[in-house]
Amino acid sequence: MLWALVGCSATNRMTMGVTEPAHINIPGDVARIGLINRSVPSEGNESLDKIDKLLSLEGLKLDQEGAESALNGLKAELERTGRYESVVNITEIESQRKGLGVFPAQMSWDAIEEICNANQVDVLFSLEFYDTNTSVDYVQQMVNLPNPLGIKTQVPGHKVTLRTELKNGWRVYDPYNKQILDEASTRNQLVSVGEGINPFKAVEAVVGRKEAVLQTSHDVGSGYALKSRPLKRRVSRNYFIKGTSNFEIGNRRAQAGDWDGAAALWALELQHPDAKIAGRANYNMAISNEINGDLDKALEFASRAYTDYALRDALGYINILRNRMVQQDRLREQTSR
Repeated sequence: MLWALVGCSATNRMTMGVTEPAHINIPGDVARIGLINRSVPSEGNESLDKIDKLLSLEGLKLDQEGAESALNGLKAELERTGRYESVVNITEIESQRKGLGVFPAQMSWDAIEEICNANQVDVLFSLEFYDTNTSVDYVQQMVNLPNPLGIKTQVPGHKVTLRTELKNGWRVYDPYNKQILDEASTRNQLVSVGEGINPFKAVEAVVGRKEAVLQTSHDVGSGYALKSRPLKRRVSRNYFIKGTSNFEIGNRRAQAGDWDGAAALWALELQHPDAKIAGRANYNMAISNEINGDLDKALEFASRAYTDYALRDALGYINILRNRMVQQDRLREQTSR
């Protein structure tokens, strides 16, 4: 769908939908995805991890369950694309080790190939680390608590605020090309508040924190999977509407959605004796061809507008088109099977 905004200058702006390659460049021939979880505490970090959990008032299994939720979100979104034959969780691997909240060293390619061959997968998505850390703030104040009759009254008590920071990191391994296709980390913060007659009751009153952590983790995994999908977005372009009556009529046709009809009029001005008008006509023809998906032809017209008719606006557009052509090549690689 295309639409134009009327302006008072020599140009109008229109928008068009384009499809860009995925941020994570998964080769088009990949059919089977493996998921691994490296966010299991190593023996060397076990005592420190326990201290962290104690200081953070975390459940003993919150990190484990949160990591599983993140992987479930990743798996569900990868499966939703319908692109892959299978997306499988791979457990009990020898390389499950992490640092606390930081990327561990990447796995060796021998280990990656061994995992992929054993599980018949083409690419590995790895949750490299997952860590939650909770800070606690206490305030003594009057709090609203129900009395034996169920009526809330103000009594001296405590208000507790838990701020839970959730950190995780991901890598995508391509064993056959021996490439890390992506490496990324995210950080989220959740805030929970509770009140009670003493600090422990206040903490007990904080409900839903665990559920919030698990849901956020699931969303993080799902969001990371989306980075492996082509992105559809809208881009804006300016086109010329002044110079001759053909530009004015062409603008009205464009506004009515008849871009081919507008291009037919612009084409009549390609050889106009006024270089300024000819340059604008070539530029508009470049826009028309981009709309129709012919980027090669669009680049040809834009280049002529700049080189033959010195239209300065065309130089920036040439770079835009060249970038789009590179992206189209990547998109074809990602979608060809």
